[in-house]
Amino acid sequence: MSEQVFDQVFDYVIVGSGSAGSVLADRLSADGTHQVLVLEFGGKDNSIFIQMPTAFSIPLNKPRFDWELYTEAEPGLKGRKIHQARGKVIGGSSSINGMAYVRGCAGDYEEWVELGAEGWGYADVLPYFKRAEDCLYGADQYRSSGGPVGVCNGNNMKNPLYRAFIEAGRQAGYGQTDDYNGYRQEGFCRMDMSVRDGVRSSTANAYLKPALNRVNLHLQMHALTTRVLLEGKRAVGVEYRQQGKTFRVQARREVILCASAFNSPKLLMLSGIGPAEQLHKHGIEVVHDLPGVGENLHDHLEVWVQQACTQKITLNGWLNPFGQLLIGARWFFFKSGLGASNQFESNGYIRSRAGLKYPDLQYHFLAGAIAYDGSSAAEGHGFQVHLGANKPKSRGYVRLKSSDPAAAPEIFLNYLDEEEDKQAFRAGLRLTREIFAQPAFKPFLGEELSPGKQVQSDDEIDDWLARSAETAYHPCGSCRMGTDPMAVVDPQCRVHGIDNLRVVDSSIMPTVTNGNLNAPTIMIGEKGADHILGRGMLKPSDAPVFVVPDWELSQRERGPTNG
Repeated sequence: MSEQVFDQVFDYVIVGSGSAGSVLADRLSADGTHQVLVLEFGGKDNSIFIQMPTAFSIPLNKPRFDWELYTEAEPGLKGRKIHQARGKVIGGSSSINGMAYVRGCAGDYEEWVELGAEGWGYADVLPYFKRAEDCLYGADQYRSSGGPVGVCNGNNMKNPLYRAFIEAGRQAGYGQTDDYNGYRQEGFCRMDMSVRDGVRSSTANAYLKPALNRVNLHLQMHALTTRVLLEGKRAVGVEYRQQGKTFRVQARREVILCASAFNSPKLLMLSGIGPAEQLHKHGIEVVHDLPGVGENLHDHLEVWVQQACTQKITLNGWLNPFGQLLIGARWFFFKSGLGASNQFESNGYIRSRAGLKYPDLQYHFLAGAIAYDGSSAAEGHGFQVHLGANKPKSRGYVRLKSSDPAAAPEIFLNYLDEEEDKQAFRAGLRLTREIFAQPAFKPFLGEELSPGKQVQSDDEIDDWLARSAETAYHPCGSCRMGTDPMAVVDPQCRVHGIDNLRVVDSSIMPTVTNGNLNAPTIMIGEKGADHILGRGMLKPSDAPVFVVPDWELSQRERGPTNG
């Protein structure tokens, strides 16, 4: 293959302009010495539905912006095929996500180190979270201002329901944290979102578009990458299709896959890197038998616990056409009001049982009773909390359905396969009901709309869970980082056994973090850039982290005030 002919030559070729790819586009081109090409299958992000925070559910369901991927029938979810929205647009999923900004807790990254991701402990990654961030609240040991990604709280919890949720958590014995992205995740707090001046702070807005002013950064949109080009066990470029033509570009230094937890393993397999049995099945020549490619796939599930509200103060009152017009007009002209928020303005992190050192349950609180994708809403007024059991044990896979690069991969999450995952949700629902029963909610609390008071036993909860749980859109782990035989990349994001090829996206996470994945994926892009450039790492942080003193024996800090 040494006689390969290329149409163009660059130093770095980045596949995907998403949450990590746009970060790399900026960082690798910053000093002007490297020619960088970014390949993106999607197009521009100039839709109002992308840029207006409250409209985030709309692009999730638009083929123009979404890859339209679905899982196989999931036995744990009564055979349902789950839509796995992934951004097909510059900014990738950071352009269509819910903008929740959650780093995860210190324990998540200690777990990564235990699983072989040396150099990715909390002290190591915190400086990269800080480098990415422009926090409206200002800088301290944990937060920073002046970075690319704007972080704020939307409308500062003007609706009293958000503050009631925080107070109810405190009354239930969990305590309050001033900053769940700082010293202490456990507890109840205002919630951060990636929004700057009322506009979505996607990685396209924060990193890619400003960097495109450089003459050494090049972006090709509507380009479907079909495979990595190899000479022996060395990556030398990529092949892509655009407007019916096939192009081959050389990468003098490296090829970097930032194509998502579904498409990065797919591209590796299409290129002959992956489980030999899978490649043989589709007639693909095995260049490197790497059995972990596509394995270890996992995701967050969540359920919505919905309550009727006895006061007419919820978002449901704005869902009529006139209300939506007013929200849209205020945002269009002033970038303020309800349009400037994702509406998740308070949240909580608790442990489902004693014996856990760090939280495993996450709450997003919404001052309305509305489906996440906007497809349905409760009649009258209501509010809800999104409950996620965020440290799942169940694992699935990504495999090829075909050797055709345009074909979707086979995605199987194997949700709720492990009994422990069901137990966490059972505990979570009961703990949620206890929180809603606290005095702080007394002025607002109507009847339980979902799952309803008839759902009480383990079997009834399991049935509700299987029928109603939805993805939180946090797939990861399918190109796991580590040093064992099932790892796909090493702790510098280099693909085992192949030179000049890295994967830098959520697929390299050994385990999912306790929270939304956008902030950790941006961090992976920031840290990955320093590995690629060989600069040495930022100095590790010495900031302390909180652990409940008697976590071995207690599920919370103290007993509830009421109920």
